[in-house]
Amino acid sequence: MITTGLDHLAENGFKSLLGQRVGVISNPSGVDRRYRHLVDLLHAHGVPVKGIFGPEHGFRGSAQDGASEGTAIDPRTGITVFDAYGADEDKWAQMFADSSAEVIVFDIQDAGARFYTYIWTLYDAMSAAAKLGLRFIVLERPNPCGGKASGPVMQPGFETFVGRKAIAQQHGMTTGELAGFYNGEFLPRELDLEVVPCLGWEREMTGRLEGVPWVAPSPNLPTPETALVYPGTCLFEGTNLSEGRGTTRPFELIGAPFLDYRWADGLDVSGVDFREAYFVPVLSKFSGESCAGVEVKPHNGFDAIETAVAMLIGARKYEGFAWKEQWIDKLSGSSRLRDMVDAGADETEITESWSDELTAFELRRQPYLRHP
Repeated sequence: MITTGLDHLAENGFKSLLGQRVGVISNPSGVDRRYRHLVDLLHAHGVPVKGIFGPEHGFRGSAQDGASEGTAIDPRTGITVFDAYGADEDKWAQMFADSSAEVIVFDIQDAGARFYTYIWTLYDAMSAAAKLGLRFIVLERPNPCGGKASGPVMQPGFETFVGRKAIAQQHGMTTGELAGFYNGEFLPRELDLEVVPCLGWEREMTGRLEGVPWVAPSPNLPTPETALVYPGTCLFEGTNLSEGRGTTRPFELIGAPFLDYRWADGLDVSGVDFREAYFVPVLSKFSGESCAGVEVKPHNGFDAIETAVAMLIGARKYEGFAWKEQWIDKLSGSSRLRDMVDAGADETEITESWSDELTAFELRRQPYLRHP
């Protein structure tokens, strides 16, 4: 059985935090194996939590993409919840100072993709904590996509909140490994960092795992199976196709009113099956309209990014297809993917175009990997 960093911290009654002013960065996913939240556990054990910091979607997870819940008082504990979505280093430093915290605890379930904003919440908060000389603790959780890195590495000039630094689109690291990588490679000043490990996880493990509680870390990532496809199919946010928001299978259902059965029939990618699918989103793109497309069904050997590249090539052949140019370039980390698809490159040409940079990234991350 796998045990998370939170479960290990709780084993000794949080004694290492007693008497210290604590700030917590978390959301609904920060729970132990009995689905008790980190903040509630700390509060019940008498740990003085001075502030809670809510990322995108908010501490309680009620906000949709690109939104937060605002600053408020947590009704259960009476602790101030700071709205931290989009905060840069200076704002983080100010919030930490306002809370009077002296140690920061981070516990959020990641989705394994460069553009999932929680890993940049982690980076910015670490940078601010290093600036103020605060202790920083990461409670590690498994990566639902496993330990394999895949896809392009973000290129200079494309730095945004969906990619602060040059890492691969599917980074293949836990939050604990990422924190060590940030500390060793990117932070301008060294941080007093501690990682409380998850034990029992190995890099080939993906999806739903025994002993690992799953609470949707964001509204459109309901299951570990969704997380498995997300590093690839989130690229459809950068097109005019629906990425399945407003359905029961976000990021697994992809489609649009101008597609038809031929898209599914023309897809042939190892490690995945494509079910011809029809759906009507209740929000976001094409809300209330009937869409044709596919449901992505991974199995052994699945690569989310290779799959998404093949899907984009097929969808690009339809007259109604269009890019959201700035957004697809931010998501993919450069204009290369869009340019090559437009130029008629095939799946192999596109995926081989980033093989050298991916190899270099894998070598760079190697010293920071904590799991076999």
